[in-house]
Amino acid sequence: MRDTLRGKVQTVLGPIEPSALGRTLMHEHILWDIRPPPDRAPEVDQGPEIDLCTCWKINYGQIRAPRNAVLQCEATAAEEISELRAAGGDAVVELSCGGLAPDPEGLAAVSRKSGVHIVMGCGHYVHEYQDPANAARGVEDFAREMIAQVLEGAWGSGIRAGIIGEIGCQAPWTEQEKRVMAGALLAQRETGAAVNVHPGRHPDQPQEIADFVRAHGADAGRVIISHIDRTIFDETRLLRLADSGVVIEFDLFGTEQSYYKLADIDMPNDAVRLRLIRTLIAHGHLERVVISHDICSRTRLTRFGGHGYGHIFSNVLPMMLRRGFDQAEIDAILVNNPRRLLTIV
Repeated sequence: MRDTLRGKVQTVLGPIEPSALGRTLMHEHILWDIRPPPDRAPEVDQGPEIDLCTCWKINYGQIRAPRNAVLQCEATAAEEISELRAAGGDAVVELSCGGLAPDPEGLAAVSRKSGVHIVMGCGHYVHEYQDPANAARGVEDFAREMIAQVLEGAWGSGIRAGIIGEIGCQAPWTEQEKRVMAGALLAQRETGAAVNVHPGRHPDQPQEIADFVRAHGADAGRVIISHIDRTIFDETRLLRLADSGVVIEFDLFGTEQSYYKLADIDMPNDAVRLRLIRTLIAHGHLERVVISHDICSRTRLTRFGGHGYGHIFSNVLPMMLRRGFDQAEIDAILVNNPRRLLTIV
């Protein structure tokens, strides 16, 4: 199986040639349940329905609505992903891993209906979301699981993952999360798949992960650190992280309000994201940049009043051209870097 995958991109519908991948969003959720486990109990009030009267208040934390953090309807997902294709996108990396209700069969159905390539992740999200049985598992056990998810099939299906992640970390991260991360790096070495990491929210935690990767002898150039736009806000930290060799992911495009319910920060808007990317390019790090939206709430879907999966292609790309990005830089960020990272080596 390793030999048949080498040099290919593994999608939920099977391996494809890297040249067929096209313009790719590197971090999304298509079918997901990101509610904290206590909010999934049947007796928990899921809040009001999402409509024009509640969308803004839910997004701004004025209304508690756990239902906003779950979408498991294939038809809705297929229609939303089809808007990405209509806007000029070709492929999506879906990172609803262990703890976030992964649905391989559902993703395959969405890919067939929409015509969009979907690359599925594997592994485990942050400690709180993990199966309690993980507490007794070791590094090698986690590695074997992720290797099998890439080479044989994930989450009880014959559908194979094409990337490892998003591997969940916190600040400070737990010993269990470190074991999962170490297992992911072993699985990376064995399978040739890239690794995507969800860092904790302290601005030094992405660097801690990069140092962990280096200490374990892993290939930093195939490790993607997500959510940089809600974690690092100064150029010194950002450039130090890029210098470590990891891939920098700005994946909250479309989140334009400064309010962020999970931390006391000022969330940047899309223009600020582009300025930080320009800083990375100016320092020679174009090959270490990928972008996405990280949609994991209904209010970011178009039918609920949000920007949808097509936002980067419809709105951000024209902004990039207006702000002096050339086509080669855009192609590197949306085509060449994802192609390199998603090709099994």
